[in-house]
Amino acid sequence: MTWIETVAPERAEGRLKRLYEGAVVRAGRVFNIVRAMSLSPSIMNASLSLYRRIMFAEEGLSRTQRELLAIVVSSSNDCHY
Repeated sequence: MTWIETVAPERAEGRLKRLYEGAVVRAGRVFNIVRAMSLSPSIMNASLSLYRRIMFAEEGLSRTQRELLAIVVSSSNDCHY
């Protein structure tokens, strides 16, 4: 299994701490998919911003359809995220 160095939420400081706090507000905790980007808060911020823009866009698919599509793709890829 691959090992990725991450910063634990209790060790986060500055921008990373704020990003983690936002993750807790949104999802109730800091998921590993977010922690995987912890060594580069600027990349994490860009990734989370892109995700929000895609998932909450007003045009095109509905939010429900987007979520269902994400579930199908993750399942097809044997990915629990």
